[in-house]
Amino acid sequence: MSSTALSPDHPVSSGEIQAIDIGRVEEIERKHALLVEYLRLNNFDALLIQHPANYAWLTAGGTNLREAGGEPIAAILVTAEARVVLCNNVDSGQIFDLDLMGLGFLLKERPWTEDRLVLLNDVCRGRRTACDIEFPETINVSKNLQPFRMHLAEEELKRLRELGMEVSHSLEATGRNFFPGASEAEIAGHLAHRLMKNKIQPVQIQVMADGQGWRYRHWGYGEDRVERHCVISVIGRRHGLHVGASRTVCMGAPSTELERVHEIATLVQSTGIYFSRPGWEFDETWRRVARIYEKFGVPDEWRSAEQAQLMGYQSNERNLVPGFGLKLERGHIVHWHPSVRSSKVGDSFLITETGIENLTPVENWPVISVSVKGSKVDRPGILIRKDSTQ
Repeated sequence: MSSTALSPDHPVSSGEIQAIDIGRVEEIERKHALLVEYLRLNNFDALLIQHPANYAWLTAGGTNLREAGGEPIAAILVTAEARVVLCNNVDSGQIFDLDLMGLGFLLKERPWTEDRLVLLNDVCRGRRTACDIEFPETINVSKNLQPFRMHLAEEELKRLRELGMEVSHSLEATGRNFFPGASEAEIAGHLAHRLMKNKIQPVQIQVMADGQGWRYRHWGYGEDRVERHCVISVIGRRHGLHVGASRTVCMGAPSTELERVHEIATLVQSTGIYFSRPGWEFDETWRRVARIYEKFGVPDEWRSAEQAQLMGYQSNERNLVPGFGLKLERGHIVHWHPSVRSSKVGDSFLITETGIENLTPVENWPVISVSVKGSKVDRPGILIRKDSTQ
């Protein structure tokens, strides 16, 4: 919903009055109650929230960023009695009109000419205050707040599923429709356009042409043109939540080597998916993944790049590494994205009580089936485009 400034002679029509989302109100009240209990148990008077991930979590999808990667423009002071937004007079109207109207937040603002730190210091003075970042005269409790963000409620899972479907749709539509010979940057631009028109922020885009990823696993995009094949990867954010996915496109028939490394990466990912079970130590899952690398003759390939991470209100809540004693839990979001030389496969999954749910499923893309312990795991294959430049 957009907001238009009207003169006093033109009152706001009923169609321009934002309806209150009762479900969102209840979600915020529930989260506030969790934080109040946390304050009570730890003998704090207040919690100062500044980190964008925690702000998005508490506000059920709001943002305190004016632009991606910028400095926060607002904070929230949480007490047993209230949750107070702290910002300047320029940003307060937009924050409340577009994001927080009717959701039970109070406002304390100062002129834009005053350093924002003055207001934050003022509200903390005289209180035993916790904070989610390092901040003077407060106690940093950032690690204690991470579990709150990572246990998603049903309302959040609904938003996450919608996000995953749209990210997958945008990614696959880009792979099917870019012009042969397009540069990596052009393809990245097409993908960003598809995401942003659906209010999805592209947090990370990778377009790796003709084996680029073999040399640079964290390659973004450049001026190289796609002559034979490419891997397109993306992490998208909306309402503060993140999902990631990857797809591979080949202009004409794929080479034997591309098919081989894509198959290995797919087998690795499928094994990781199958053994991402609630109650399992990640190291148990990892040992099974490592055996696939060894079995197919690339035992050290996993050392070239990260394999998986937990996602949620941050694109990387925790990097999953060998020897990490984290126990996987119901509700965790795992982004499995193993790479083998010039191939990379990636999707995001929700760990459930009965198994694992694909949040970025194939919509219009080739599918290959992999058998893991007798169970079929469907994974994206290589899209073979007929409009080859060769």
